[in-house]
Amino acid sequence: MSTSSGHMDGRAWGALFVLCGAIFLEGIDVAMLNVALPSIRADLGLSTGMLSGVVSAYVLGYGGFMLLGGRTADLLGRRRMFLFWLTVFLIFSGLGGFATEGWMLLVARFVTGVAAAFMAPAGLALVTGNFPEGPQRTKALGVYAGTAAGGFSLGLVAGGLLASLGWRWVFFAPVILSAVILLAAIPLIKDPGDTERPAGGFDLLGAFSITGAMLLLVYGVVRLERPGNDWGGTAGTFAAGLALLAIFVVIERRTAHPLVRLGILRSGPLVRANLGALLFVGSFAGFQFLATLYLQELRGWSTLQTGVAMLVIGMDTVLAPTLTPRLVNRFGNVPVLFGGLVLATLAYVLFLPAGLDWAYTAMLPTMLLLGLAFSLAYGPLTMAATDGIDEHEHGLAGGLLYTAMQFGTALGLSAVTAVNVAALGDSGSPEAGLDALQTALVVPVVAGALGAIITAFGLRARKTRGPGLVREEPVVPVGELR
Repeated sequence: MSTSSGHMDGRAWGALFVLCGAIFLEGIDVAMLNVALPSIRADLGLSTGMLSGVVSAYVLGYGGFMLLGGRTADLLGRRRMFLFWLTVFLIFSGLGGFATEGWMLLVARFVTGVAAAFMAPAGLALVTGNFPEGPQRTKALGVYAGTAAGGFSLGLVAGGLLASLGWRWVFFAPVILSAVILLAAIPLIKDPGDTERPAGGFDLLGAFSITGAMLLLVYGVVRLERPGNDWGGTAGTFAAGLALLAIFVVIERRTAHPLVRLGILRSGPLVRANLGALLFVGSFAGFQFLATLYLQELRGWSTLQTGVAMLVIGMDTVLAPTLTPRLVNRFGNVPVLFGGLVLATLAYVLFLPAGLDWAYTAMLPTMLLLGLAFSLAYGPLTMAATDGIDEHEHGLAGGLLYTAMQFGTALGLSAVTAVNVAALGDSGSPEAGLDALQTALVVPVVAGALGAIITAFGLRARKTRGPGLVREEPVVPVGELR
């Protein structure tokens, strides 16, 4: 799908735009729902716990099935899995718009999350498989990551517009976009002809154990947002999840064709990228949830005003595919990623003194810094996920990355909800609500700082290897990790 000179031809650009459309759809779907949460609560009478559960249900399905989704893409074909699960995504997104009870939304969001768990790693693997390693892949991944980040930010505005018409349109609009992407994907998307599929079949025992472990661990995190409510059950959920995780490790060590080749986790850059993704996305998910409640429930802003207020974050749609690849080519993934994490942490710090009479100009620095942070961080995270990994394991590498992101989303949402509910207590005054929100805002600050610290170890590793390794973050070849 590329020319011999290394430039992308028209078909390559068309396929890239289709794949970008799918990841944009996944991002905009989540962001639009977040803006519409207060409207959904008012219409269906949901509690704060149930409200965050609507988001967490998606995360539960996404995080629980992601590794299985990545392996399935490698074994059964990336194009086949991409098209099939895009169709499932379309159907259940539409069903969510017809929900009349909270549990209906939970089911629809869970299945939509499962569909995304199979679709996202297949899409990322199609991008890396169709564009050769080097400047062309860097450009393609920059456009892809920028589109994904833009989906999150522009989804805030789209969600505000649609929710002003009725929150159900937040579910119906992705159906239309999904149908357009599906029709374009059928003729344009092809599996790379030279991609070697892994030997062997499905590691069913490994698949069942890791999927069960991820479901239990994510569910345990979700339960944390209900402080003081059945701690024994929460501890039991975590214990069961960890037990299944230990069983999974034993299975993977003994099976001839593992679901996850454990040697891949010995790559320091890959592990740092996944931890950075977990903390970066988790911190933003928590902040976005709190900012939405602050603007709409404490300040009385409409969904449209909320979306427009966060519009400036959408600058990453332009900067990520244009500026970030140039910075990565010059400085490498790690320094650019580190800069993004530092800017995100600073953005959250600036929002800590939020008041009930704050003008938008006081919030603007936070929104600007977050737009820059997404521009700098999201692309390098996506690039680092597959950098140096054998082509036939790109689905697995993508599954690991998106698992980290979704687990981070669950952790970020649950942590800020737990702190907010605990700090609020029984008081319902706006002042008490603001104090509780300011307390909960500490969570994104801490998560962002931890992500920057972990990434800084990558900077140190680069310095010890010498100045000749600036262009790309070195990754140990997977063949040497057995």
